[in-house]
Amino acid sequence: MRPAIQLFTLRGLAEPLPDLLARVGETAFEGVEFAGLGDFDAREIRTALDDADLDAAAAHVGIEDLDSDLDGAVETCRRLDCDRLVVPYLDDAAFASEAAVADAARRLRDLDDRLADRGVAFGYHNHDHEFTDLGGTTGFDALVAETGLDLELDLGWVTAAGRDPVDLLGRLRGRVPVVHCKDVAGDRPVELGDGDLDLDACVRAARDAGTEWLVYEHDEPDDPEASLAHGAATLPDLLASGE
Repeated sequence: MRPAIQLFTLRGLAEPLPDLLARVGETAFEGVEFAGLGDFDAREIRTALDDADLDAAAAHVGIEDLDSDLDGAVETCRRLDCDRLVVPYLDDAAFASEAAVADAARRLRDLDDRLADRGVAFGYHNHDHEFTDLGGTTGFDALVAETGLDLELDLGWVTAAGRDPVDLLGRLRGRVPVVHCKDVAGDRPVELGDGDLDLDACVRAARDAGTEWLVYEHDEPDDPEASLAHGAATLPDLLASGE
């Protein structure tokens, strides 16, 4: 597994994306996951990635943007040398009933099918609201059953929803190539090691599940610069200790 950071973590620094990439390149992170490119052209960002010696682990793109311009998203990925698109969010209504989940699953499967021969993998990133109780199952489990999609499992949100992330990684073996390593205290994001996750067990389970990228994310860091430094010191050490 390789360590990366979701750039959403650093949005509070209010710096141009190439400058953020340069910052990340000075750390032990080997890759980044994009949450938009701002006003920059993908070729400019590719140059910044190369200059920082970073790889593109994945890119978050909203489902409406993919529906309206899938060709554009694919072309951007190619220019970034990024081989994975991830839908970062579907709202609560998509998981409010089994029928709603079935509709969401069809929509996601359609995008997956359209990407099948374009050299770009596809997946969905969870929060906690997907785990709503539908009576005998949850919205998340119904989505897993309704699709063969990769899941970008967010370990923090899984924990906040009351599920065991280690158990879920085992159940999703082979379907979690990218995993978000986020710590939480209850349902509040905190720095790695300050929350409820058994980080060593999670890293071992992710490795056993076939995860390729372990992505650090903090949704609400008080100090993004300090969070970058802490994540870059902690995550690679966790990976090294589990080898």
